[in-house]
Amino acid sequence: MTPIEVEMDEFEVRFRKSMNSKVPMLNKITHYIIRRKGKQMRPMFIFLTSKMLGDINDKSYDAATLVELLHTASLVHDDVVDDANERRGFFSVNALWKNKIAVLVGDYMLSKVLLLSIENNNTAMLEVVARAVREMSEGELLQIEKARKLDIDETVYFEIIGKKTASLIATCCEIGALSVDRSDMTLKMRSFGETIGIAFQIKDDIFDYGEPGNIGKPTGLDIRERKMTLPLIHVLSTGTPEVRKELMNIVKNHNENPKKVKRAIQLVIENGGIDYAHKKMLEYRDKAIEIIKDVPESDAKKSVLGLVEYTTNRLK
Repeated sequence: MTPIEVEMDEFEVRFRKSMNSKVPMLNKITHYIIRRKGKQMRPMFIFLTSKMLGDINDKSYDAATLVELLHTASLVHDDVVDDANERRGFFSVNALWKNKIAVLVGDYMLSKVLLLSIENNNTAMLEVVARAVREMSEGELLQIEKARKLDIDETVYFEIIGKKTASLIATCCEIGALSVDRSDMTLKMRSFGETIGIAFQIKDDIFDYGEPGNIGKPTGLDIRERKMTLPLIHVLSTGTPEVRKELMNIVKNHNENPKKVKRAIQLVIENGGIDYAHKKMLEYRDKAIEIIKDVPESDAKKSVLGLVEYTTNRLK
């Protein structure tokens, strides 16, 4: 049994309850969303942080519920923005119930974040979660703005993923410490979460260059969507003029052509893009481990370190 197995089971019950509504359609949709839940890494980070620094309590469950509501709302809204018909191998909410309903469902979840925070007098937690909403929105908008010109360098890339992806995992670790009254550890845990969140996103970038059967999304999807990921950015900044010219031409003008996308993948791999990204990912993983080295040893800490290893070793 993992150190938080009981807590995760209890969280499931509480999270389902938090989604309840008097509107039958809303209940039908939220139950559909809950049934196709993912790995639930974010609640795990919250509970493990809480247990590593103190004793899990009602505030810890509240924290996990707030973050999972926010995360779920962001996924529902993302599918609308991306016009995506699938999520984790299932039909997306917008594919089944159309965009208008999907947006309103996401809005409902965000309203629940506000209401649950106020009802339980968790204003400090609400501040942390609200900051995450702001940063995720800024990161997404910055990525859209830069994608139009394809002028993302490494500095901008890390700014984008720091806001868009890492901010939510940073929030999990910060709010986990806050829930057990360890305000002395919130900054350290936020830094830990942000660092491992960056490693997590770099791993996602690398997936786009693997074999389709081994990963959770089609090869070349990021290139087709003109997303400037770390392997691509590295080759565009360090490759020969000929390589840079050919690669940029494909991303700009031929990103819908399967043969051209395959050629772009080949160029990125052959010119060290994947090797570089993998090296960077391991640097962030090691930095995250270093941040919590002074935290006393415990089963919870072992599981946190296991979660860190999982984020960089996962196969999808």
